[in-house]
Amino acid sequence: MSTCSVSKGCFVFKPSPKKRRVSQKTANDFRERNDDSEDAELRFVTCQSLWNQIKSETEQIQEDLNKQLFDNLVSFLRRSHSEFQEKTTEWTCQMKSREIPTAALVLGVNVTDHDLTFRSLSEVLQDNITPYIALLEAKDCPGIKNLMQKLMGQLMNCCIDGDSLEDEDYVQVSQNRIRCSMTSLISWYESVTKKTDSETPSKKRTSSSRHWQSPPVVVIFKDMESFTTKVLQDFIVISSQHIRDLPLVMIFGIATSPMIIHSLLPHSVSSLLCIELFQSLSCKEHLSTIIDKLLLTAQFPFKLGEKVLQVLINIFLYHDFSVQNFIKGFQLCIVEHFYSQPLSVLCCQLVEAKKRVNSLSHDQCENIRRLPSFRRYVESQVSEKQIALLTSDNFLKDVIQKLLEDLHVYHENYVSVLRCLHVFTSSLPKYPLGKQIRELHCACLENQVWETEEYESSLQLARMLNKSDLVTMLQQCVEIFVSSSGKEFDKTVEKLKEFLTQFQKLEVAEAFQERDVSVSSQKELQKKTDLYHLQKTLLELKESRRSKKLTKFEMLRFEVVDYIDSLVRNYLVPADHKTLHEIVYFNTASVLRGHLNAAPRIALHTALNNPYCYLKNQALKSDGGSISNKAPDICIVYKLHLECGRLINLVDWLEAFSTVVMAAEGPNADVASSDQVDDIIHARFIRAVSELELLGFIKPSKQKTDHVARLTWGGC
Repeated sequence: MSTCSVSKGCFVFKPSPKKRRVSQKTANDFRERNDDSEDAELRFVTCQSLWNQIKSETEQIQEDLNKQLFDNLVSFLRRSHSEFQEKTTEWTCQMKSREIPTAALVLGVNVTDHDLTFRSLSEVLQDNITPYIALLEAKDCPGIKNLMQKLMGQLMNCCIDGDSLEDEDYVQVSQNRIRCSMTSLISWYESVTKKTDSETPSKKRTSSSRHWQSPPVVVIFKDMESFTTKVLQDFIVISSQHIRDLPLVMIFGIATSPMIIHSLLPHSVSSLLCIELFQSLSCKEHLSTIIDKLLLTAQFPFKLGEKVLQVLINIFLYHDFSVQNFIKGFQLCIVEHFYSQPLSVLCCQLVEAKKRVNSLSHDQCENIRRLPSFRRYVESQVSEKQIALLTSDNFLKDVIQKLLEDLHVYHENYVSVLRCLHVFTSSLPKYPLGKQIRELHCACLENQVWETEEYESSLQLARMLNKSDLVTMLQQCVEIFVSSSGKEFDKTVEKLKEFLTQFQKLEVAEAFQERDVSVSSQKELQKKTDLYHLQKTLLELKESRRSKKLTKFEMLRFEVVDYIDSLVRNYLVPADHKTLHEIVYFNTASVLRGHLNAAPRIALHTALNNPYCYLKNQALKSDGGSISNKAPDICIVYKLHLECGRLINLVDWLEAFSTVVMAAEGPNADVASSDQVDDIIHARFIRAVSELELLGFIKPSKQKTDHVARLTWGGC
């Protein structure tokens, strides 16, 4: 590439995405940074394989969740310009008032997830409707001219074959020469559609299977609230005047409420739009599905501890509502677990884990013996077995295989019983154990859930459920246990079906009883009632109320609740009570919180006060409050400013800075070059002070012109 220019300049040529090479240093870095590098490469491969499986699963989940929304949008686009595609005269009559078909897509406040949604939507539309799609952002369109340039640039690139990269320069030059206007856009569209019509029949047949002969032009405003009102108004008015020549469809990405359209646009402009509303799935429902498919399953061996999961959920609920950020946090947990835990080499599928146990080295066996959960297990064994576990590696490997199998069975049973308990607790008043299954999961991971007050209140409320709700819940539990992969629930299913049969028998018995009561009541009415018999009847009713006996239904209801309680006590034991849980559970919440919960002021203070913490340069090590002249200028200036009061004299500050910097030169410095050194030091000082002002530590003072005001106190 050659660039001719009259003046000197810097020209940037970005490489094509297809030609970029991915660095292969990741595995080496993973191995080099780890002290225990005996199986670092195997752990890295296992980590990568696990994440690829989880990534494909999340993509499939998101595709399934957005399918209904995308199908509705596709049908809307097909309806919008079907008359234009058929080229009938009725189309101009139907487009009265020059209305532009517009889809108002309400996506919610989780703005960071919108990019992925629009990318997926763009791919779906390109596969089914049209190749002419433009994605516009407010930051790129401050004016109508910028908007038209961005729009035409993206639409023209739609027609370029991705393989013909040698024509890329020509396309860029031709875009700059074209005058960006709606007339130019219409001319371009007509030329492209005519070119499509004049293709050979075979090509035309293949293209028509995916796109129409005159496909619509879709313009997606990704963040409608951020666009200026004038830009939107001008573009809508101009587009409405040419809607008969250009089949334009707009999609507004809305984060707040559809009412924002009428807030931004006056009636004269909004009346030019034929708006249809589309609502995406709630981000909370999206998160619940992700947790259900990734964590509450035995498909993936990696698990999150209670505190770690709570950190991720709190960040989601109280910061951004971003499902993508939750998945990235989950990915960080996987990487951190495999990086920091040497025994994570066994965090894989059960069959593969058993094979890897046989190849464990002596050091890895010692690592297992040092696990707190395994030490508790050893202490619970008899003395002969304790000696064998601590001395014989072969015996230890056999025990580890059995313990890993038990852990796998525990996870299968845990998920099924957890879902069953959630069926009972999710419909109780005030939701003592939470409305979402993730809340119940966290409660079960934290401690023995049956010892909590919330669980006791849930049981009391469950003992007051009516018959229809109880039967429905039991049927759902039967379905859960039948579809479960656990092998221990055959008797449980039989017991629950027996309860259902007893409830059916009760219904039949009650029907006969009601019939007998109605007959007896008719006979009683036929009898003459005197005062004596009336008093006797009332006394009997009073006595029956005092010594109230449980009905058959109430006794059966108590049996059902007690049986569910026994399942909870047997299978919902906290994970940290299980042996070898450290292999598959990531519990270091402090590390995750340090990565995800940013504390910029503390990080800035640490970097400026102790640059060695980040730069790892031995020359920057200093004792206590001493100031090293090898430190960066901004660090020296920052440490000096910590010793000052509210107002800092710039002259004194400069002299102190010069003293620290010149300390290394000694008394034999060259006097002839002192003026030059002073100028350099002065310039360095000015730059360092400007950087401190940019970071917000100081500001100019109006009281004294040669002073600055200090803004931060307390050292951090």
